[in-house]
Amino acid sequence: MRPTPLIHGKMLALLGIGLLSLSAGSAIAAASSSVYLEDLTTSELQSRIKAGTTTALVPIGGTEQSGPHIALGKHNVRVHDLAGKIAQALGNTVVAPVMAYVPEGSITPPSGHMRLAGTLSIDDSTFEALLNASAKSLCQHGLTSIVFLGDHGGYQKNMVKVAAQLNQSWSKQPAKACRAHALTEYYESVQAPYVAELKRRGYSNAEIGLHAGLADTSLMLAVDPGLVRTEQLQAGAKAGYAGGVQGDPSRATAALGQIGITHQIDASVAAIRAITQHSSSQPR
Repeated sequence: MRPTPLIHGKMLALLGIGLLSLSAGSAIAAASSSVYLEDLTTSELQSRIKAGTTTALVPIGGTEQSGPHIALGKHNVRVHDLAGKIAQALGNTVVAPVMAYVPEGSITPPSGHMRLAGTLSIDDSTFEALLNASAKSLCQHGLTSIVFLGDHGGYQKNMVKVAAQLNQSWSKQPAKACRAHALTEYYESVQAPYVAELKRRGYSNAEIGLHAGLADTSLMLAVDPGLVRTEQLQAGAKAGYAGGVQGDPSRATAALGQIGITHQIDASVAAIRAITQHSSSQPR
């Protein structure tokens, strides 16, 4: 007996509901297993902390111009992606939301990156207060190793300063087992070592550049090529300082960027393991 059109329609509807339920269940499972704090419920985070999650990464980006060829969210997207990979490699680690507002120079009159549209800047004291409060919030919830990951060179000193202040404060509170760490290794690993590797492959200092040049553009291509306007690479090469570029991005590739990204992840994981093991061995 063949099903009537009505029965057949009901069967298809039930099948569709079943598929939607499976899809929703898969999405929930994926979210609950995520390393990103924003994807978790408060109950899921509490369960992880009880099960041994002790480390929280605080990724710090910045919203700044990078010439005509790289999107303004470069640092935010890059540090979000890499922090997730670092957390996965470490285990027992979660990633806080990215800080997208950082010191970028004087607003009025504009200096540095603020000369060009889209850059957002806050003052040092505001930035340091954000770091301080974020770390204290995470500590309050039972995450005992708070690690600042900064994708931008300009505020590395601020990270170091805040970590030192937090540790001094926590040392006077016996009940607090928290420690803050400014992971300068994350940023430094794609400076001199990465530049040396690119030079070994035949690229010059002028081409590698300091901002939005070959190195910077390659790193972005490796993480999210959608944020690089490849048709504008030649324009980027001609832009110069006035156009927000220091270097020549025209020969940038994702393969070159992956060299730096791999080194950055490996160096960060090793450094975090070293500091967290050292912290856990210290008397309270």
